[in-house]
Amino acid sequence: MSSSTFQPDHQVTIVGAGFGGLCMALQLLRAGESNFVLLEQAQEVGGTWRDNQYPGCACDVPSHLYSFSFEPHTAWSRMYASHDEIQAYLVACSHKHGLREKIWLGTALTEARFDEAQNVWHITTSTGRQFSSRVLVTALGALSRPAIPQLPGIERFAGRVFHSARWDHSLDLQGLRVAVIGTGASAIQFVPHVQARAEQVHVFQRTPAWVLPKGDRPFTPTELDRMQRIPGYRRLFRWRIYWRQEFTGLGFLVAPSLMARAQSLATRFLKKHIKNPALRERLLPRYTMGCKRVLLSNDYYPAMAQPNVKVHGMDELQAVTERGLLVDGQELPVDAIIYGTGFRATDLLTPLRLLGRGGVDLNTVWAEKGLGAHNGVCVAGFPNLFMLLGPNTGLGHNSAIFMIESQVQYILKGLARMRARGATSVEVKPQAQEAFAQDMDARTQGTVWKSGCKSWYLDAKGRNVTLWPGFTFSYWWRLLSFKAGEHLWGRTAR
Repeated sequence: MSSSTFQPDHQVTIVGAGFGGLCMALQLLRAGESNFVLLEQAQEVGGTWRDNQYPGCACDVPSHLYSFSFEPHTAWSRMYASHDEIQAYLVACSHKHGLREKIWLGTALTEARFDEAQNVWHITTSTGRQFSSRVLVTALGALSRPAIPQLPGIERFAGRVFHSARWDHSLDLQGLRVAVIGTGASAIQFVPHVQARAEQVHVFQRTPAWVLPKGDRPFTPTELDRMQRIPGYRRLFRWRIYWRQEFTGLGFLVAPSLMARAQSLATRFLKKHIKNPALRERLLPRYTMGCKRVLLSNDYYPAMAQPNVKVHGMDELQAVTERGLLVDGQELPVDAIIYGTGFRATDLLTPLRLLGRGGVDLNTVWAEKGLGAHNGVCVAGFPNLFMLLGPNTGLGHNSAIFMIESQVQYILKGLARMRARGATSVEVKPQAQEAFAQDMDARTQGTVWKSGCKSWYLDAKGRNVTLWPGFTFSYWWRLLSFKAGEHLWGRTAR
C-alpha cells in the first residue's frame, strides 16, 4: 500500500482507563471521533480507585470536584467520597455512550514505536495483538505503581506481606500483630482500621506528616435533593469548593509564610489528641507545612494514641526476621507487614517502551535528562504522543480532574489543528519544551516545595518534576489555545 493511501487501524489509542483515559475517551466521542481504542491492563476500569481498596480508602478532595464537570454525579453520599463510590462512578461513566465496546480489558501496552515514514505508532500489546494508530495518548497516572522498599531479610519472613494498593482481603487482622511501614496518605487512612482490630500495631515512620482535620460529613437529604433537581445549585456548590481549594494555593505558591496559620491549627490538632509528650514530639513535623503532602484525617491521631500502637523511626528498623522485625537489636514478633509506602510517582512510563524518532526510548531520554514535557503533555522527538497528568501537572492544593479536563481539551484542539492543516504528525519543538522547563524551575523557586524538605515532588537533583507551580486556572489559561508556532507539522510523503 502506498504511503499516500495508508490508513492506520485507529486514529487514537488511549493507554489506561482511570480518570484520565475515560475523560479522553468520553470527550473524543463528544467531539465526533469514534475511531479509537482504550487499552487497560486490568480487568476493570478505575485505575487508582480500582486498585486501592484498603480499609478507609477515600478521596482527600471534595467529591464534587473529583468527578467530571461534563458528567456530574448528583448522588455523592459524603463530602469526601469513599473509594467504592468513586469506582462505581467511573464504571458507570465507562458504560455511557457505548464506551465499553472500545475498552480492551486485560490488555497492556508493551511497546509503541513511531513510524517516521507513515507518521503512525505501531503498537504491541501484552496479548500479542499488534496494530497501528495515528495518535497515542498515555493516561497512566502517577499513583499506579506501588513503591516497595527493600527491607533486608524480607524474603525469609514467614507471615503475610502486602502493599496498601494490593490489600490482602483474605487476611483477618483480628488479634494479629501488625507492622505498618510508612505514614503517608494511604497509611493515615488504613492505620485506624488496623488499630481497631489488631492486637499490636508497630508503625514505622521516616518523616512525620502535617495532618489537618478532615471536613467530612454526609450530605443531608435536602442537599441531595437539590443536587439532583437543581443543576444551578450543583454547579454553584462545585465552583464554591473549587475557589476555596484554589485559595489555599496562596500558601503553597505565593507566600509560604501564609502556611503558619494552618500549621498552627495542625499543631493544636496534634496536641488535642496526642497527650503523651514523647509521642507528640515524634509525630510533630520539622518542616514547613506543604513542603510534603498535607494529609487530612479525623481518626489517625486518636488511633496513634491507643495503647496497642507503638511508633518507631525507620532508622530503628535493622532487618526482617522469620518471625518479625529486628528493631534496635530486639526482635519484635509480627504476623503481617503492610507497606504504606506510596507510589513510584516519577516512573511515569516504566515498564512501557515508547520509541520515538530514531528509535529513541522515552525512558532513556528521561533517565538521562530528567522528566519533562511541554505543558506536561507533549515531548520533543515523539510526534503524535500526548500525555495526561504528565510531568509538572500534579497538584498539592486542588483537584487533578480539573487538570485532566484542561489537558483533554488541549489535545482535542491539537487534533483539530492537524485535521485543518491536513497534517499527519504534530511534534513540539525542542526549544518550546526547554522554555517550559525553565519556566517551571523559575516558578518553583520561592514555593513551599523548595523550603528544604525531601519529598516525592522533587527528583534526585532536587528539581520539581511533579507539581504544577501555579494556580489551576493559570494552567487552564495556558492550555486554552494550541499554539501552532510551538510545534512542527508533518505530512506523510506521497
